[in-house]
Amino acid sequence: MYLPDLMKCEDGSPVLSPAQWEKRRKELLHVLETEQYGIQPRYHGKTRGEITDVLTPCCAGHAQLEKIQITFETPGGPFSFPLLFFCPSDHQPRPLILFINFRPDAYDPYFPAEEIIDHGFALAVFCYTDITSDDGNMKKGLAGLYARSHPETDWGKLSMWAFGASRALDYLLTRQEVDRRSVAVAGHSRLGKAALLCGALDERVRFTFANCSGCGGDALEQTKHPGAEDYAFMARTFPYWFCGNRNQYIDPAVPRPYDQHFLLAAIAPRYVAVGSAQEDTWADPFSAQLCCAAASPAWTIHGLPGFVGPQAPAQVNTAYGDGCIGYHLRDGVHFFSRQDWLRYMAFAKKHMAE
Repeated sequence: MYLPDLMKCEDGSPVLSPAQWEKRRKELLHVLETEQYGIQPRYHGKTRGEITDVLTPCCAGHAQLEKIQITFETPGGPFSFPLLFFCPSDHQPRPLILFINFRPDAYDPYFPAEEIIDHGFALAVFCYTDITSDDGNMKKGLAGLYARSHPETDWGKLSMWAFGASRALDYLLTRQEVDRRSVAVAGHSRLGKAALLCGALDERVRFTFANCSGCGGDALEQTKHPGAEDYAFMARTFPYWFCGNRNQYIDPAVPRPYDQHFLLAAIAPRYVAVGSAQEDTWADPFSAQLCCAAASPAWTIHGLPGFVGPQAPAQVNTAYGDGCIGYHLRDGVHFFSRQDWLRYMAFAKKHMAE
């Protein structure tokens, strides 16, 4: 298996210190944006949040549910999207999980709101299609407010959903109920890919949780196992998730200047946890585990443990959370389950005091 060298700068110099890592991290983000996800606009404006409704009590009286309209400026004018905020009823600062979801529902099978609140977290949720549509239409929603003039590097939909998460954080980090030191972004499947990208680009995110994110997310591209989604299928089916440059690497014989360990490593020295399901061969659980191991040097250069776990395939229903890269494998299929949430929350609690 050939993997691009994580710990060698583009000028050939090795990464030997945390200071050199910062230079290398910028190189990783540059290659990931220009060759895979597209270049995300840098935002320096003010984001506003307007509470439009409050439902109380919710979660057995342990929280109130606020409906919030998030608004920020773009080159094409102001853009708004709705956000749900499960705010702890005592209004004391809590670690926050921002969840990018597939649906706009306040109570959804992909997140157990009451259990998350009862574990001591605040929870915010938005629906990804409220940012932009999940198709090739580059005029809908946020996509239509930014000019597209460089098809090779114009940002794709994954980057737009990640950008929406960062704009939600702009507002949420002003709330007294949010512990700014312990903010997490989470997503499942394609939205796990978006969560990883958000965690890599936005240094305010301390914990990134990617569930069953697979190809283009937490699974190595150049190590595929039977039944796994591959680069060519994704390029044919979801080209709009990425920038145009990604298409040049469809042929596995063409060397890629990156693999997905670059994405996980760009989060270092913060925390990332990924989860897989035994029957979810499409997302390639073992490649995700190998990706965690391959990204580990980005933490060890800081004197921190990366992935602390086996090189052989993990046993079902085991979790490895001692290092700054967490990994778990549960039984079952492609789904964001209660068991996954419990693993991610346990990982965050374990490392919050560090």
